[in-house]
Amino acid sequence: MQRIIRIVVMVIVLFLVFVNSRPSTFHVERSATIAAPADSLYPRIANFRAWHEWSPWEKIDPNMKREFAGSDGAVGSNYSWEGNKDVGSGRMTLADLEPSSKVGIKLEFLKPFKSTSNTTFMLAPDGAGTKVTWMMDGPMNFMSKFMCLFMSMDKMVGGDFEKGLGSLKQLGEAAAAAPATPAAQ
Repeated sequence: MQRIIRIVVMVIVLFLVFVNSRPSTFHVERSATIAAPADSLYPRIANFRAWHEWSPWEKIDPNMKREFAGSDGAVGSNYSWEGNKDVGSGRMTLADLEPSSKVGIKLEFLKPFKSTSNTTFMLAPDGAGTKVTWMMDGPMNFMSKFMCLFMSMDKMVGGDFEKGLGSLKQLGEAAAAAPATPAAQ
């Protein structure tokens, strides 16, 4: 009986050591090339009030409660949300802005679990359009490492990034293809 207990304890210890040996950070990244200039895409990303047009999470819970604070499109402005179980609650704060090339966001989830990550959008010329890269980086505590044995952050978030970039592409390309108004000519 003691031998069985020792084997079970040894397996548990080895499993815990294995989980703890997993990477202590994660990185998720997706890109899309959009046939639109960066200066027309940048305001849709840097202004949280514009996210309802393209963010994949906005469509998951249309009844989500939203609050905006600070000057739109300025470092320090933030967007807080509280939604259903699929979107949870949290806050995004603009942390780093380089007009038409970079938007850095501090992302804080409060529910269903607390975590803080950094999200970055990079916009770079690509032929006649703009390559938009959406990245998220964050720490992995023991519980996150354990959960990611069964489901990776890339699989949990990557598809949403692809949907969001697809919506941003549709909006950006439609706006770029729209004829100029007489006042703009």
